[in-house]
Amino acid sequence: MTGYVRASEIAKLPVVTLGGEDVAQVKDIVFDAAHGGVRCFTLSGRGVFSGPLKRELLWNRVHSLGPDAVMIRDESALADDDQAAKDAKASGAGNVIGAQVMTEGGTGLGEIVDVIIGSGRKPAVAGYEIEPEGQGRHRVLLPVLKPVAISGEMVLVPDATAEFTAGDLAGFPEAVHGLRTRLEQEA
Repeated sequence: MTGYVRASEIAKLPVVTLGGEDVAQVKDIVFDAAHGGVRCFTLSGRGVFSGPLKRELLWNRVHSLGPDAVMIRDESALADDDQAAKDAKASGAGNVIGAQVMTEGGTGLGEIVDVIIGSGRKPAVAGYEIEPEGQGRHRVLLPVLKPVAISGEMVLVPDATAEFTAGDLAGFPEAVHGLRTRLEQEA
């Protein structure tokens, strides 16, 4: 079963090898707006006086993502430089936080304040935490299984997405299941 975690909760997690070696900690998550996924993690050293590392952890090199650590097979999973992060920033695709979510029918759903990631052996972006328009600081979790289009400013989703929200991570799996079922029926 997949668990879900906010991207903001992944920052500062240790990066640990399957052999138990603590090699780094997550500094930032670089998003791939073109595909609605995660491109890589930028890393920092472990410890109070450690700064950023000139290495990154590409998403496809993550063995598993859990609530307490990011697991990799061994230290060779770490890239030697942060080129993927630089490429993402240069293309403007590195961050979806602050982007607006809108349905294909033109209904604005709100602004993205966090990203919901399905953890486990195949971590994936499962949705977004949004602040709905006109509702102040009230936040909801919105599953996004098949985004139509994504840019650094807008995420366009199928109309049915607006019907499936959750108030917290405990209710999020039910919203994901409901949206998945609806999209399969419409296909």
